[in-house]
Amino acid sequence: MFEPTISGQLGAFLARLSYRDLSQSQVSKLKIYFLDWLGSAIAGKGEKPVQIILDVIRDLGGTPESTIIASQSYGNCLLAALANGASSHVVEMDDLHRESILHPAAAIIPAVFALAEREKASGADLLLAIAVGYEAAIRVALGVGPSHYRFWHTTATCGTFGAAAGAARLLGLDGEQTIAAYGSAGTQAGGLWEFLTNNAMSKQLHTGKAALNGLLSALLAQKGFTGARKILEGEKGFFKATSSDFDGATCLANLGKEFYFERNSIKYHASCGHTHSAIDAVLQATQGAGLAPEDVGSVSVSVYQGSLDLLEKIEPTTPYLAKFNLPFCVASALRFGHANLADFTAERIRDPEMMRMIQKIQIRSDPELSAVYPRKWPARVEIVMRSGTHLKGAVEYPKGDPENPLSESEVLGKFKALTRGLITEDWADALCQRVMALERAPDVSTLLTR
Repeated sequence: MFEPTISGQLGAFLARLSYRDLSQSQVSKLKIYFLDWLGSAIAGKGEKPVQIILDVIRDLGGTPESTIIASQSYGNCLLAALANGASSHVVEMDDLHRESILHPAAAIIPAVFALAEREKASGADLLLAIAVGYEAAIRVALGVGPSHYRFWHTTATCGTFGAAAGAARLLGLDGEQTIAAYGSAGTQAGGLWEFLTNNAMSKQLHTGKAALNGLLSALLAQKGFTGARKILEGEKGFFKATSSDFDGATCLANLGKEFYFERNSIKYHASCGHTHSAIDAVLQATQGAGLAPEDVGSVSVSVYQGSLDLLEKIEPTTPYLAKFNLPFCVASALRFGHANLADFTAERIRDPEMMRMIQKIQIRSDPELSAVYPRKWPARVEIVMRSGTHLKGAVEYPKGDPENPLSESEVLGKFKALTRGLITEDWADALCQRVMALERAPDVSTLLTR
């Protein structure tokens, strides 16, 4: 019998959810989320943090149960979840749930996919587990509130709950076991933003460990391992420990009436999501045309304070940190008409023309824009040309948000762009076809098998 706790009520609903409860529209979105995650996981395979994690995994060994995408090999399901969680987050192209400030895929899908491969689950079972994981993580993240994000990487913390929930559903855990899994997930949840101050590799560890810890929590619960029953709202629980503005009721709002996972964003630009509205506002103002620094007088960018809280002190000293530097991202959009993977390189960081453009950019916090965050992540841009022309752009919902979504063909195009040069075009086409028919797959353990 479920207790009337937040964990109990959320777990009761998600434990009862079946594939038949999902609409065709929801299933289509879940397949898009999986394909988008897979593209990011492939794109991240060569990055240094991922390669270090792979070295450790090779040293550890273990039974080959689940695909390690970056090495095209197999490992035990926990280590596969760790590796795939890291590789799918490192290029900053994985999905985003705006209101909860959460990247669900990189924490949740590695856990449930690794387990689904081990259990030889069907595609429908995998899609249901993704839906459950997303819904749990998003709702916990909404409940913990925006203040959590100032110190804690929500994807790492709340993503652990989502990974546990999805894995618990895939294992068919009962009510008591599900509560236990949530308790173990919550006590392992962690991930601090301090790594950004010195370009540490922790962000990839965040998603990898969220996936591993969530999956571990479900596997332990299956064997009878217990966890805190009020891990969210307890006196020494997750909410009070990590937030000053939490609202537990938000976790359960419209439960059974609205699926929050439907309001997910697919990232279009290869940078931190907090830069995307400013990038799109520039593209709107310039109509996508690249500008020469000598033709630009000044650039004024207005954003919400939440973006500056995270990004303001980050210097673009490496390609990775450049993804978190708002002036660099804006300068890329101004000069080249885009902010894709090719824009974040050592050469671009050293480019004198980029530095000249960056020096013309001023960033400020706008109270009006801050007031609607995190419901919206807006930006305004005004470009004053040396000719005297004023170019303006204003964006409330960047490209890829549910209010401004990518088409299916654009998502497929993004997948092929992310994987180009890393896998063959024929294999990319085959993976797209398989994922878009995932609900009909009898056994996902062969999904990535050539």
